Amino acid sequence: MARLELILPKMGESVAEATITSWLKQVGDSIEADEAVLEIATDKVDSEVPAPEDGVLSEILFNEGDVVKVGEVIAIMETEGGEDSPVAARAESSRAPVSAAPVPEGTNGSVAAVESRVQEAVEAIAPRGSNGRFYSPLVRNIAKKEGISMSELESVAGSGKDGRVTKKDILAYIPTRGSEASSSTPSPSPTKAPAPAVESSRAKPAPKVHDAPAVQLQGGDEIIEMDRMRKLIADHMVMSKSVSPHVTSYVEADVTGIVEWRNRIKNSFQDREGEKMTFTPIFLEAIVKAIKDFPMVNVSVDGDRIIKRKHINMGMATALPSGNLIVPVIKDADNLNLTGLAKAVNDLAARARENQLTPDEIQGGTYTVTNVGTFGNVMGTPIINQPQCAILAVGAIRKKPSVIETPEGDFIGIRHKMFLSHAYDHRVIDGALGGSFVRRVADYLESFDTEREF
Repeated sequence: MARLELILPKMGESVAEATITSWLKQVGDSIEADEAVLEIATDKVDSEVPAPEDGVLSEILFNEGDVVKVGEVIAIMETEGGEDSPVAARAESSRAPVSAAPVPEGTNGSVAAVESRVQEAVEAIAPRGSNGRFYSPLVRNIAKKEGISMSELESVAGSGKDGRVTKKDILAYIPTRGSEASSSTPSPSPTKAPAPAVESSRAKPAPKVHDAPAVQLQGGDEIIEMDRMRKLIADHMVMSKSVSPHVTSYVEADVTGIVEWRNRIKNSFQDREGEKMTFTPIFLEAIVKAIKDFPMVNVSVDGDRIIKRKHINMGMATALPSGNLIVPVIKDADNLNLTGLAKAVNDLAARARENQLTPDEIQGGTYTVTNVGTFGNVMGTPIINQPQCAILAVGAIRKKPSVIETPEGDFIGIRHKMFLSHAYDHRVIDGALGGSFVRRVADYLESFDTEREF
């Protein structure tokens, strides 16, 4: 029997880690090639990891709930064959203690090189503190960015499995660092001179952290536990509101020409392309044009730096049958014509509802659109999808009486109108830019060429 490693596969350019949600096989179980061994989750996408060959599961290296980096060994299988796989041999070496013996002569440093690689592998596989507690790459990256040392990180209370520090824990800890440090500092000796009054006047109190109010249960109440996706959405929304000062600008657009054009071509479009022409790709086309006119809405904030995005990757918020929300991304949307946008929208929306998206298909968005009109809402105040800096909500299209200006005079007519709600990060997008952008989107919608071919 040969030993074969099962590694966490690469799931997209921007996906570096995943959480093990459940093991579908246990030690001793026989597994056929391509049979699912475990389920993993990356952000909001769940997927399965299949076995590369027939064999028996002999060792499980991570528990459910553990965060694993792409490329790490997660299990060992025994397969038919006479030799261990090269990857399995490296894994065994990484789990063995590293020898400090001198390099024998004539080896050209090969042993030292192997030991160096083994040590790197050990550090990558087991990122733990001196207290033995595991810290996920995400938590360690946040700590590094905030200047939190490992010794300080070890003092943070963890609410995760086995006391593990979660993203929510460390984000909640960061605002309290100043107050905790001051409360733990010994009071100054009476012999020391007091600080100058001007200095004390400059001191700013640490921001107060408000805990959620206690909820009192009443007779007949039903308790529903949040599922994993709902917890992710909740954390992401709270984080976005705390990070970005939201401002929303509103514009009403006359889309009568678009409605009439779509009604005229939708049957022939479906006959030719096998796809439905919805309003969403038409909206996306106008938004992409406006982003080209105002590229500073297509940005992200990294500390004191503004990252101006080269690509226009359009996220489209999609409601799932479970009631949760996911945002698949159309990469380089500016390279697609209206037909291409229609096909991309239909494909991503359908596969999102069937839980068939890949992790990479919900990553890398630079601007997001949410269609609140789908639910009959006329406008909304959307929350920015971090680390983006703006999001546009499109409302329901309604028939309304409107003043129509003509060379012969003004008169009242029935028009199809809709509201556009543009929420943006006021740290980097001011009202002039945010308001001008949404007005430009409305201009493109109102000037839609009703004689165009699809």
